[in-house]
Amino acid sequence: MSSLIINRVIDEANYIIKTRKTIRQIAEVFKVSKSTVHKDLHERLVNIDYQMFCEVDSILKHHIDIRHIRGGESTKKKYKKMA
Repeated sequence: MSSLIINRVIDEANYIIKTRKTIRQIAEVFKVSKSTVHKDLHERLVNIDYQMFCEVDSILKHHIDIRHIRGGESTKKKYKKMA
């Protein structure tokens, strides 16, 4: 793995730990695709820094647990805007 990728993975991991943002938001900040961020945080980070991976994984699991709530809020905003 190149040093550029390793640095990006560590930067993304530090960013998600600091801000608790979603994969989609991180992809916008780092100007990469959601798939790249997902691969970085799920596959590459575990080989680079396992302890950091555990922190990131718990954040991502929390995002999965609350995604139905966020979806409902987005739908509510959408229909409020239309009315």
